[in-house]
Amino acid sequence: MITLRKITLENRREIFKLEVSEDQRRFVASNLSSVASCYVLTTNGGHPFPFAIYADEQPVGFVMITYKITGYDTPSIADDGYCILRLMMDQRHQNKGYGREAMKKVLEFIRTFPAGPAQYCWISYKADNTPAKKLYESFGFRDSGEVIGDEQITVLRLNSRPSIICV
Repeated sequence: MITLRKITLENRREIFKLEVSEDQRRFVASNLSSVASCYVLTTNGGHPFPFAIYADEQPVGFVMITYKITGYDTPSIADDGYCILRLMMDQRHQNKGYGREAMKKVLEFIRTFPAGPAQYCWISYKADNTPAKKLYESFGFRDSGEVIGDEQITVLRLNSRPSIICV
């Protein structure tokens, strides 16, 4: 069973040790760097949500979600959305279905709108990262046609409900 868990003093070292394979390192920053980015985003008004991905009691991956600002160049829809800024599965735990199950949990979390309302969720990826593109498309993400740096922007429209305002 896949769960998303907070990064804690107790689990942080295990999470920092998780790595992708050598040929995948150009696709994703290290978990330590990502957690440091969370601190910088928080102190600059951002809303990062870093999570360890667990399969039962075993840490197998990491995800970092942000709301609105990411601290990086952003696509035109960024002000109205959540971003899955990092998603990684440790090299020893790939091709087991954990990424797909983690993505389900990530999108469930995003759809609770923990930092505020949003119309979109977006992810950037390098064009030659075919496994990532296939995963994102299987959840309904579609390329927007926007490219930032050398990364494609893919977008999912969230089915958010408008807030009810009582007068």
